[in-house]
Amino acid sequence: MDLARRVDLAGRGAAIALGFSIPVSVALDNVLLALCLAAWLAGGACRAKLQALRGNPVFLSALALFAVLALGLAWGERNPGDGTLYLTKYLDLALIAPLAFLLRDAAARTWAIRAFAASLATVLFLSFLLQSGLLPATPWLPGAAGDPVVFKHYLTHNLLMAFGAFVFAELALAAPTRQGRVMLWLAASLAAANVLFMVQGRTGYLVLAILSLYLGYHLRGWRGIALAAVGTLAVSCVLALVPGTFHDRVQALQQEYRAWRPAEISQTSTGLRLEFYRNTGAIIRDHPVLGVGTGGFPKAYAEATKGTGANPTRNPHNEYLHVAAQTGVVGLAAMLWLFLTQWRVAPRLATPLERHLARALVLTMATGCLFNSFLIDHTEGLMYAWLTAVLYGGLQPKAPAAGPEIGASK
Repeated sequence: MDLARRVDLAGRGAAIALGFSIPVSVALDNVLLALCLAAWLAGGACRAKLQALRGNPVFLSALALFAVLALGLAWGERNPGDGTLYLTKYLDLALIAPLAFLLRDAAARTWAIRAFAASLATVLFLSFLLQSGLLPATPWLPGAAGDPVVFKHYLTHNLLMAFGAFVFAELALAAPTRQGRVMLWLAASLAAANVLFMVQGRTGYLVLAILSLYLGYHLRGWRGIALAAVGTLAVSCVLALVPGTFHDRVQALQQEYRAWRPAEISQTSTGLRLEFYRNTGAIIRDHPVLGVGTGGFPKAYAEATKGTGANPTRNPHNEYLHVAAQTGVVGLAAMLWLFLTQWRVAPRLATPLERHLARALVLTMATGCLFNSFLIDHTEGLMYAWLTAVLYGGLQPKAPAAGPEIGASK
């Protein structure tokens, strides 16, 4: 076996392992990413890599968004180091194509999805052990019986489990054996229960609801959406009335929203977000076309709220507003085009599993970015980039338009 082949195999193994690492360890993520990038750079096949990029509209759209953010360093004012820092946080967008090239084989993509599902199952299992008290609190796990989060902050944990519930459901539908289907549907149910009953995180509630609607559409079309909507609404109403984690979070949201006043400084989670959105909207209004420059948001926000007593922030907890504030309507259009392109070309993916996971990924990110800056959050941003590479690496060429058959009458 020649050196290039060995390097490629090592990179492929690192890219697959990254699927298990993302829900678990930031440090391991960084090591595996470095190995993947080194293998991609050392593996040669430059022409094949360029062709893979040029032939995939999703990879080009992701690279276009990153290019806009990189160009955003050329204008605006920022605090020392913020430009490089923020662009580095968006670097995952530029790594999608290299990761996809390492996972270009269908077998590698299958193993990557399995590694990711195994990691989510591990997180779910440990969370239930923590909640039951069978696993005592330890320094390497941030959670405890009353808040059984595993490895990540509660918001990230809940998002992973909401998306995981859909992953397990789709794997159950694709499972070849009855025993496998039963086990995977059980995992999907337990993941949904973990989101709704065990761990806080209102973004996870919303993502779970959206993915439930999409699963209904996948199974029964528009009738399935209607049935899923009725079921989701019924469950939400019951949980909102019964004391528990869901009830407490919904009650807190309602109380915090009612207490918020635009002219007053807020200290609640909901009030802070509304304050961030309002002040960021003013920044976008003043810099609508190109924004304040990549990494310029913290400085611009501090100047916009100077003397008001408003709480400082380094991002508005809304990726759409964040990108628009930094790069204006140009950057926002590039971000929306990326999501739209992923949704539009998903039917051209190699398998039904990949098609539905791809659209679920878009729904998860599009929903989560309404309340968080997911593209700059390590786990969420890397999960998005890695799954985009895995799923869209199997994109099929666009079928040519069918012309009239030879000899056919006009």
